[in-house]
Amino acid sequence: MEVIYPRNEKLRDANWVAHAVQLIETDFNRSADTHLIRVELPRVPGITLYLKDESSHPTGSLKHRLARSMFLYALCNNWIGPETTIIEASSGSTAISEAYFARLLGLRFIAVMPRSTSAEKIAAIAFHGGESYLIDGRDTAETAHRLAAELNGHYMDQFTFAERATDWRGNNNIAESIFSQVSKEADPIPSWVVCGAGTGGTAATIGRFIRYRQYATRLCVADPSSSVFYQHYADRSVMRVKGCSSVIEGIGRTQVEPSFMPDLVDCVVAVPDVESIAAARRLSEILGRPCGGSTGTNICGVFHLIRDMVSNGNTGSVVTLLCDSGERYRSTLYDDGWLASQGFDISPTLTQLETVFGDAH
Repeated sequence: MEVIYPRNEKLRDANWVAHAVQLIETDFNRSADTHLIRVELPRVPGITLYLKDESSHPTGSLKHRLARSMFLYALCNNWIGPETTIIEASSGSTAISEAYFARLLGLRFIAVMPRSTSAEKIAAIAFHGGESYLIDGRDTAETAHRLAAELNGHYMDQFTFAERATDWRGNNNIAESIFSQVSKEADPIPSWVVCGAGTGGTAATIGRFIRYRQYATRLCVADPSSSVFYQHYADRSVMRVKGCSSVIEGIGRTQVEPSFMPDLVDCVVAVPDVESIAAARRLSEILGRPCGGSTGTNICGVFHLIRDMVSNGNTGSVVTLLCDSGERYRSTLYDDGWLASQGFDISPTLTQLETVFGDAH
């Protein structure tokens, strides 16, 4: 009889891994759930909008949930040890959240990001102890792979693992949280849930949960008009576009990522950047605080769905995500000079949005 023990330099210290998991779970236990904000829409009676406010997480965005799940997934797969350098390809928000968890575990963290990433996000990564590695263009994955190999680190790869790292059946994922919070409302089963597609993981989690719980709710993905996802949804042979010129950080990709599950999606709305910016600004006026650009993209999706509901004589509720705070985009999306330099005129879209969001509160 021969017994073979693994000789793997990446074999992790089981005691350290157990302690790391405990640290993350203890941190989670200190956190409250995020709010579900009800928005009244007097111009479309019978239809209510709810905003799942993910900006209230400790790291300020929806990606806090993903980062927690990604770290637990990597730890429980024995990919991370006490000396591992963590690498991620990101446009900012995931990197901020992963920097938070890396510091919690005492690990070095490097974010590979486009050079165009907002200065506010770069500063937030540094605040949480992370390092930024800026490159030209948006194809950050190749550089992240290379750095992980050079440093004998671990590339988290949110674009591959986002859809599988989260337990879509529950465990306080975003879908379970939404449906629990809306359960006592006048319309306890929303007609639609709207989200963006950065990795596709959030859409996959919500889409699976809807089917698992047998809800009649439909799922809409709102995507920048230069991104590949909506084109792939229309024609599954389209797997890549030459470039994604969107200035909306966190969403929009040049290639279809493994975490995007089109069969779980009921509708895709392609949104020009100027409309996303206008919608983010209009929602900010309604809430009295600034919202990020991807939230504006979601609101544009909501706008189109509500108009269709009105045209078809339908009532009900729509839920979407408030992904992060507009404070991260003060130097870009909320700077009139920056808008002018990009050639964005948001006035026509603001006028259109009034048909649904006028007098909203």
